[in-house]
Amino acid sequence: MVEFRVDRQTLADAVAWAARTLPSRPTLPVLAGMLVEASADGGLTLSAFDYEVSAKAAVTTDVIEPGRVLVSGRLLADIVRNLPPYPVEVATKGSEVVVSCGSAEFGLQTMPVEDYPTLPKPPRPAGTVPGDVFAAAVAQVTPAAGRDETLPMLTGVRVDFEGDTMWMACTDRYRIAARELTWSPAVPDFTAGVVVPARTLADTARAIRPGSEVSIGLGGTGDSLIGISGGDRSMTARLLDDQFINYRSRLTDAWTTAVRIRTAPFVEAIKRVALVTERNTPIRLDFTGDEVRIRAAAGDAARANETMPALLAGDRIDIAFSPQYLLDGLAGIDTEYTRLECTGPTRPALLTGIPDRRDEESDAESPPEDPGDTGFRYLLMPIRMST
Repeated sequence: MVEFRVDRQTLADAVAWAARTLPSRPTLPVLAGMLVEASADGGLTLSAFDYEVSAKAAVTTDVIEPGRVLVSGRLLADIVRNLPPYPVEVATKGSEVVVSCGSAEFGLQTMPVEDYPTLPKPPRPAGTVPGDVFAAAVAQVTPAAGRDETLPMLTGVRVDFEGDTMWMACTDRYRIAARELTWSPAVPDFTAGVVVPARTLADTARAIRPGSEVSIGLGGTGDSLIGISGGDRSMTARLLDDQFINYRSRLTDAWTTAVRIRTAPFVEAIKRVALVTERNTPIRLDFTGDEVRIRAAAGDAARANETMPALLAGDRIDIAFSPQYLLDGLAGIDTEYTRLECTGPTRPALLTGIPDRRDEESDAESPPEDPGDTGFRYLLMPIRMST
């Protein structure tokens, strides 16, 4: 038995967090359920688990009858999301869980709670990082994660911890996105390296409350889990094999060409020129002393050409990229100016943000700058051009 009364928005937020981990095709019917637990001290916990990822949300509410019950998670999420803006009352009646809000009432069949698996114990805390910094870093790197499930390493985010520095990186073999940030380890000389499923980490980061502090836990049985919590939200995920490429060694090179260009106008120009591209059609960038010519063509059917200012230091370069991959990298740059560095049209190019404190004139003549000032690096393989 269980009965409680709760604010609709509070319940909706908690249910939405837990529902993120519900499997679309559960291997067991019980894994489609959401565990609802109400305690005598007024605590309400909603949990979901699919043996790989668990999510738990805790809220304070008016508990009339403590207890636990299991119901269809997706159906509960759909119902709560569409309730009118009134307090919600939830109570078990026989084999049903009745959800009442204003004049609306829903009855959900209960599932056998005794068959529900025990949720994993969260790993011990390893340190903390501001939630907005964590969410921004995850959003920057995860577009470069692979989608091929036969190569699990490529579907993950490599997270390295070295003292108060954290690195995140993803690669799909055609590009590498990496972000360096500062965090607060529980032990000053803490060192670790793990690979976390990218989709899980991205979903978690998007759902973190603004302004919250994120706690990261590592450990668990066989050191196979990572735990992430922020405020009254927490999750655990089973780690992937920790084998990963030496991505940091690939982000440094003796760049012979460095280009400075305004980020927002560059993005808009690429989007316009890319309108004529078809699948696997590259977009071409021809950098000269003070401008870049952006062009693309879809055979004889259509072509596009646009020129905009750009400051070149070093050798002239004519290079081609996948337009979507290029835009993914630029989306991670939050500074007014972008720096593109390369050594030739067939060698990888590095995109970084240029700190806004630098002025345009001095930057044009300066050597390639250490991208650690902004923390984000995006290495992209060019497309070989036939002509």
